[in-house]
Amino acid sequence: MVSQNKDTNTVILETRNLRKDFGGLRAVNDVNFQLKKGELMSIIGPNGAGKTTFFNLLSGHLRPTSGEILFMGKNVKRLPAYERCRLGIGRSFQLTNIFPDLTTFENVRVAAQSRKRTFSFWSNWSKYTDVNEKADDILNRIGLYEKRDHLANTLAYGEQRYLEIGITLATDPVVLLLDEPTSGMSPEESLQVADFVKELSQDVDILLVEHDMHFVMTISDRVTCLESGTVIASDSPAAIRNNPKVQACYLREKIC
Repeated sequence: MVSQNKDTNTVILETRNLRKDFGGLRAVNDVNFQLKKGELMSIIGPNGAGKTTFFNLLSGHLRPTSGEILFMGKNVKRLPAYERCRLGIGRSFQLTNIFPDLTTFENVRVAAQSRKRTFSFWSNWSKYTDVNEKADDILNRIGLYEKRDHLANTLAYGEQRYLEIGITLATDPVVLLLDEPTSGMSPEESLQVADFVKELSQDVDILLVEHDMHFVMTISDRVTCLESGTVIASDSPAAIRNNPKVQACYLREKIC
């Protein structure tokens, strides 16, 4: 992957009046949002704010009630998740989503293999040297090369979280959606993830949902706060920390 230019105003992912209703409940309420090229952005908000629903709309796991979703200028709101993934929208999940009975290497290789335009089901996987090299490069990057032959279900929880990100990276994302990457991790592990995500943002645009406010305020270029499905603020971490509307929907000590 090629490092990105941080000094650009190109909008890579955008929503316009995005809305999602579940019966009489409006989970996402006319959200207007932009992620710019080279940006590391976080979505925050209290429980029930609509963060995960918003992520599911962006990734194609839910269809919006109304509004638009534009990715690199193309309206993708009707495309299923797998087609958005092929276009370059990668997604990790709050609950770790890996192949537990495959090795660490096989998990990443299968994802990398999915990007080959021609592939024979009966071919020996070892012949695809470019795919195998790509998988090993990603394992090196996520710090799991030494465990490439270990079954995924034998990895520690934090390692499984890294593996899921590695699987997503193997699909060559332009935008990476990270759903609570520090969930279930210790403070020390969260610091390591912060360094990793910050480094990763040099190569791929990142939008993340996260409850760890220290993590968010440390690594984000910009933060958007949702409350009851509505954007109440979108600004720099410092401005968000001092925003009265944001403070009103959080306990003050969680964002200081």
